[in-house]
Amino acid sequence: MFDYPVILAPDEGTVLVTFPDVPEAITFGADTDEALLQAVDALESALSFYVDDRKPLPTPSKPKRGQHTVRPSALECAKLGVYRAMTEQGIKKSELARRLGWHMPQVDRLFDLRHASRLDQIEAAARALGRHVEVSVS
Repeated sequence: MFDYPVILAPDEGTVLVTFPDVPEAITFGADTDEALLQAVDALESALSFYVDDRKPLPTPSKPKRGQHTVRPSALECAKLGVYRAMTEQGIKKSELARRLGWHMPQVDRLFDLRHASRLDQIEAAARALGRHVEVSVS
């Protein structure tokens, strides 16, 4: 759902990482492995800008054959899924807080990608939006 293709390019002894769908996410690493590891943090930071500005999340394009993709960590993917459902339904944070019986700071923390929210809170927010959270290991 949040697998974003990356472009890896040599850049003066390092590997530059850019995201065609998320132009705000740019990073680098000493080699491909380090660059892809750094790319997760860059992607999460860039997507947090969209959440903070209450903008729709960019839709990942289909990767080309053999192209690497990067996704946020599992917890952040769950948070972003709830955020996407909320924006698709045109629901504001205040309405989500009302549905959950939470105070606004609790909802704000739920969408803070740097905050380690509990999974049960994310599941409750998803249910309040008529959705559910699925977890799988592959």
